[in-house]
Amino acid sequence: MNAVPETIIRTEHLSRRFGSLVAVSDVSLEVRRGEIFGVLGPNGAGKSTTIRMLCGILDPSGGKGTVVGYDIARESEKIKQRIGYMTQRFSLYEDLTVAENLRFYAGIYGVPLLTRAARVRAVLEQTGLTARKDQLSGTLSGGWKQRVALACATIHEPPLLFLDEPTAGVDPVSRRDFWERIHEIAAGGTTVLLTTHYMDEAERCHRLAFIFHGELLDSGTPDQIIERRKLAVVELEVDRAHEAADVLRAHPDVEEVAHYGHVLRVATRNGRDPAALARELLRAFAISNVRAARATVEDAFVAMVRAEENHAPRAD
Repeated sequence: MNAVPETIIRTEHLSRRFGSLVAVSDVSLEVRRGEIFGVLGPNGAGKSTTIRMLCGILDPSGGKGTVVGYDIARESEKIKQRIGYMTQRFSLYEDLTVAENLRFYAGIYGVPLLTRAARVRAVLEQTGLTARKDQLSGTLSGGWKQRVALACATIHEPPLLFLDEPTAGVDPVSRRDFWERIHEIAAGGTTVLLTTHYMDEAERCHRLAFIFHGELLDSGTPDQIIERRKLAVVELEVDRAHEAADVLRAHPDVEEVAHYGHVLRVATRNGRDPAALARELLRAFAISNVRAARATVEDAFVAMVRAEENHAPRAD
């Protein structure tokens, strides 16, 4: 079996068509061993199609790539043996207990029979599932099902783990616990590639890639991506907030205005000072509690998507 390379995923100009529909176009990525790599994009952006190509489930229409040292077009079966894959609809057998699910997936993934029982016990302990090992999986809450799904996906200790929208519909406490486990897995040398709609989760990744309309818009660390947008952000309280937001949005240097309760969050581009601009534009409004805020991955994501939409050709 191939040794685990330092570069776990490498793609060059990867594309996928479904008839006349271009789902993925010219995506080039490099993902290194032990990092948590997030793929972000709106619904229909091509995230899941990209993951399916990397998993060896879909053949690419163009370009090339390797995953854990194997060619995605010619060695897909070898890739499938070396990865874990979990989605929000991960197919647990609900009429089996937690332990029975783990034993089943250990067999599917080829965990040697002599070490299988010890491996199941270890995973139960690592994931906090020991006390629930005899409980039917179908009776678990969403957060506990998620733990079982992750345990099943990693029972064979794969060098690469794919997570496709893994925390959708899970409560905030379970999401936080899940992310602690993901960082433990990555610290052990496993690479994690995931898709998510939650921008706070994107901030927890080591590096990110933004995909929109099947194309790669940007990639890098969260800080690098935020910095390249060159946004400045301020939060302020203002009377007649809805009217004030309309005034701010009309200015060409205002990237985004968002309501957070009684607070307006204002992001500007082109080096404009958001606090000074807000005071200039809102002279007819009573402003209080102006404070600088940090630009976020969500700010960067929204800015990129809106820029692409504004530059997209319009239908006649």
